[in-house]
Amino acid sequence: MGIVILLLMLVGVGLMLARKLPTAFALVLLAVAVAIVVGAPLTGENSIFDTVLQEGAVALAATMLAVLIGSWLGKLMEETGIAGTLVRKIVEFGGDRPTVVALGVLAVSALIGTVTGSAPAAMMAGIIGIPAMIAVGVPKTTAAGTILMGIAAGMPFELPVWQFFSTALDLPIETVQGFMLKLFPFAAVFAVLFVLVETRRRGVEHAWSLASMAERPAGGGRRRDRARQLGDAPWYALLAPAVPLVLALGFGLAIIPSMLAGVLYTLVTTTRPREMNKRLLRTLYAGFEVAAPPIALFVAIGILLAAVQLPGAIDALNPLVTALSPANPVVFVIVFTLLTPLCLYRGPLNVYGLGAGIAGVLISAGVYPAVAVLGLTASYNQVFGVADPTSTQTVWAAQYSGVSPQQVMLRTLPYVWCVALGGLIVTAATQL
Repeated sequence: MGIVILLLMLVGVGLMLARKLPTAFALVLLAVAVAIVVGAPLTGENSIFDTVLQEGAVALAATMLAVLIGSWLGKLMEETGIAGTLVRKIVEFGGDRPTVVALGVLAVSALIGTVTGSAPAAMMAGIIGIPAMIAVGVPKTTAAGTILMGIAAGMPFELPVWQFFSTALDLPIETVQGFMLKLFPFAAVFAVLFVLVETRRRGVEHAWSLASMAERPAGGGRRRDRARQLGDAPWYALLAPAVPLVLALGFGLAIIPSMLAGVLYTLVTTTRPREMNKRLLRTLYAGFEVAAPPIALFVAIGILLAAVQLPGAIDALNPLVTALSPANPVVFVIVFTLLTPLCLYRGPLNVYGLGAGIAGVLISAGVYPAVAVLGLTASYNQVFGVADPTSTQTVWAAQYSGVSPQQVMLRTLPYVWCVALGGLIVTAATQL
């Protein structure tokens, strides 16, 4: 029975890789197939309709709401000029120094990455940041990779990600937060190392002009005119991305209220009272559009988690998973480091795909403690978020820079592979 379930998972991977089915649809079909194979009834306790489809669909509701609010905050930051202002200030400070400009864009990307991820974060940081980097001589592939490495450096502090791992792995937020704080130094160090090494590569022409961004008017009136023309946000509004993080990390406030406070702060510091209502509704509706794809995916992941946690599925998979999973800490690090590429191309270790189901099996079968599974999946997530040529942020950043997603993958993969290795070492040293 366990072998049949593994074969079904392989079929699911094939359908996703071949693009025969969207990931969300493939995960739902796989969940139903697993439930049928293990003999789950149609209705009642541990059933297909009531447990897998009904309870599973809403299992990650808190994560879905966090993603929606994060998208809302991201849209507010975009419309009010906060994201663009942050990037422009960095570009002006860096002048014509490629490494300084790239490091500055990396820092802004990390800050935006704490609010929202995926393509919206890449766009907010990259629409100005990528042309700015290329204009001062940063190679195109490096410019795309800088945006992605920056977002990944901010990912350990992305509150919706905390909520996802907390709900999916049934862990307290404090536990997720604790591991993410340990993962962050690896993500930050290798992101900076990427910029320092890759900006020194030669052979790229200065493709875009920065004339409009590099102007530095001397008079106060001209400076104010320029701010209005470019949509610069006031300096105190630039603190908006940090507000949710400070409240959640510094004051222990729950994730959703922390993010709502960020929305409120952004609105109050950038919007006139008579315009607040329209801006709130407009950006909220736009946020729904941005959040729709990940929400659909989280519905499917919840359904898959419910299926692999059925008693019949646990009994069937337990012997196989136990036999294949290394228990020795050193072997654990070596094996799962070598398996890192399986999280790419929507592979079986992608936590936003079949990887979520495998994580559920590892926990349900008692193979590893939930915190160890958190370390495993969060480490792989750092790789997927940067180097996967099928992820939306990688595709957008690569295409906007004028290179292919595969070129970005080859350039960034060694660095994020090292980040994953660091996370796996921390996991093995503290949890095994």
